[in-house]
Amino acid sequence: MKKNVAILGFAIVVIAAMLFVGSNVARKRQAEAARTGALVPGQVAGKVAPDFTVKTLDGKTLKLSELRGHAVVLNFWATWCPPCKMELPWFVDLQKKYGPQGLQIVGISEDEGGKDKVAAFVKEMGVNYPIAMDDVNVSEKYGDVEDLPTTFYIDRNGKIVEFAMGLVDRSEIEDKMKAALAN
Repeated sequence: MKKNVAILGFAIVVIAAMLFVGSNVARKRQAEAARTGALVPGQVAGKVAPDFTVKTLDGKTLKLSELRGHAVVLNFWATWCPPCKMELPWFVDLQKKYGPQGLQIVGISEDEGGKDKVAAFVKEMGVNYPIAMDDVNVSEKYGDVEDLPTTFYIDRNGKIVEFAMGLVDRSEIEDKMKAALAN
């Protein structure tokens, strides 16, 4: 009986410590986001998408603000991420379907293996939208993206209308794209 009480007491202390640390980390992240103007994941709907400029794998310069007038799907992904690999063909199909209506998908690779590895993978998968390597500045502006895939759905005016972290099903992705296109 005493052993069970001790174990329960220890578990309560560990859980309380985890909650305390988690709370402090969240507060620090929100304070840093407020200081730098970065987004806080989960608190993005209605916020203007932070602008960025990147070089795509084909050497072109892509600036988010130059895509105003288009609905943008900004997808953070990596070649080593199984859920990212699952949704990539969906994005290819949805770019074909909704591109003529003003949708532009933009992929930001979080790979560290180099541009050539990502370019080979993208070619093999038949990706039909721009892909850029993250220079850390992009992911930091979007709340220091750590979980992949992470996707932001941005309307034609540059405001984030939807957000998804982790794999969601194709119909949910398409619904979020439609919401971005509708605004």
